[in-house]
Amino acid sequence: MNQTIKSFVRREGQVTRGQRKAIEEHRRFIIPSDKKEMLALSRYFGQKEVIAEIGFGMGKATYQIAQQNPDKGYLGFEVYTAGVGKLLLAIAEHQLENTYIIQDDVAEAIPLMIPDASLAGIHCFYPDPWPKKRHHKRRLLQPAFIHQITQKLQQDGYLYIVTDWEEYAQEIMQALESEPLLSNVYDGYASPQEWRPVTRFHEKANDAGRSSWEMFFRRR
Repeated sequence: MNQTIKSFVRREGQVTRGQRKAIEEHRRFIIPSDKKEMLALSRYFGQKEVIAEIGFGMGKATYQIAQQNPDKGYLGFEVYTAGVGKLLLAIAEHQLENTYIIQDDVAEAIPLMIPDASLAGIHCFYPDPWPKKRHHKRRLLQPAFIHQITQKLQQDGYLYIVTDWEEYAQEIMQALESEPLLSNVYDGYASPQEWRPVTRFHEKANDAGRSSWEMFFRRR
């Protein structure tokens, strides 16, 4: 993947006063994005196994999963300030001590900040499908990036991806099946995981009559 082509557009939606206040008051849950050295995950998570989420949006799935699994650590990547603020509000409201945020371009941050074989799992729910053909080059989940994030998984660590765009799902599945470090847990697309919360993007897909395509792989 050409890392000079961004998988997102630098546009900020409205950031509420509450979200800005959360960022000011709960900054300790934001890990500084220093891409000059690898992150010592144990500094933030102790001995917990760590699961990363790529592009957590407004953080609904992130905090609900973290709340259900206090024995695990959750590291969310998001570029948009509104989403960061929203998740920080949830972290504070639910008194979560196992959830941290990196506000940066995940395509740059994961390769440069996350040590190889350090993650127990990676979630990527409803990534931007960039549906117009001329924008397909902006899609994040391309073979080179999938290989990069696979290297960050521990042996038997999992990669869980969900999209509501069938053509993108086919493209992702082909890349996953072609990655020699990954093994498909299912025969084709995965069954919905009961522990994954229904998010706004999932609801929007349902309202539009689109199915969700789920993929669940493990590192060999």
